[in-house]
Amino acid sequence: MSVLAGVLLLGACATRQGFEQRMNAYVGRPEADLVASLGVPVRTFEAGNRRFLQYERRRVTADATPGWGWGGGWGGGTSVQTWDCSVTFEIAAGRVEAFTSRGNDCVAAASS
Repeated sequence: MSVLAGVLLLGACATRQGFEQRMNAYVGRPEADLVASLGVPVRTFEAGNRRFLQYERRRVTADATPGWGWGGGWGGGTSVQTWDCSVTFEIAAGRVEAFTSRGNDCVAAASS
């Protein structure tokens, strides 16, 4: 499990705001600190004097719903849900300047 996966917590306290707070903590810090904390990015891209580091997390869950009636009967099935989060950090002059995130699983518990 990556460090980013550890940051992206699920639960009653995990919110988009908590995620934004945790990612904002990297803004202004050196790129090396970001990589040391979150690990090697899945993608990098350079444009002009800017560098972009992308981190991703994806997981799929499947919940089986039992049917009712004798032998499993009627109404059962499986519900499949994909959870994902992609975060891209913008680096300039060796420091994190900003980040953007996309996905339905960009949530975390707020840091204390």
